[in-house]
Amino acid sequence: MAPREVVMGLDKLERGVSFGAAGVALIFAALYFPRILAKTTILHLTAKPGKVEPFCAQDYTHKATLCIRTLVTHPAYWLPAFMALAIIGLFILFFAFRKKRAGVIVSCLLLGLYIGALSNGLLFVFVGGWLIIRAQRLTKYGDASFSGSSRKAKEISKARKEGKPVQSSDTPLVKPAPEASKRYTPKQRKRRR
Repeated sequence: MAPREVVMGLDKLERGVSFGAAGVALIFAALYFPRILAKTTILHLTAKPGKVEPFCAQDYTHKATLCIRTLVTHPAYWLPAFMALAIIGLFILFFAFRKKRAGVIVSCLLLGLYIGALSNGLLFVFVGGWLIIRAQRLTKYGDASFSGSSRKAKEISKARKEGKPVQSSDTPLVKPAPEASKRYTPKQRKRRR
């Protein structure tokens, strides 16, 4: 019911949430930046010990209740994660600035799946899904808010029960079907019996 420009664009609330998601993505990228600047970084990997000998896998040492492995990493180890977070965060920022819903949705879902949908990436998956739901409400009811779309759904339901056509001022006009083109439509042959 809403025009295409409204459905594909972002309103003030959605734009603010998109800027917030871009900010969080860029903060996550900034957390990787010191590790890229350092010559080497020490990373401690932990695992649960096994129940039988050997308790820990190769290169792990058994300390207290954990198996610990100390790994010295090069800055290139952290570079792909930093680049992905920074680039996709900038994409979210760019599309939010341009008010492009589809770009923000795709960027948020990609970043959420890259980080991990069951950890910190859940925020970005949530933002992308929320924007999809609001676009669906705009398309179907003409209002993205929960209260406005539920009110419109109740009106449609009530009109169907009474057998009346749905009265809406923002319903698009139905265009007449185009006539068949003489140039491209083949002539109908008479059927033989």
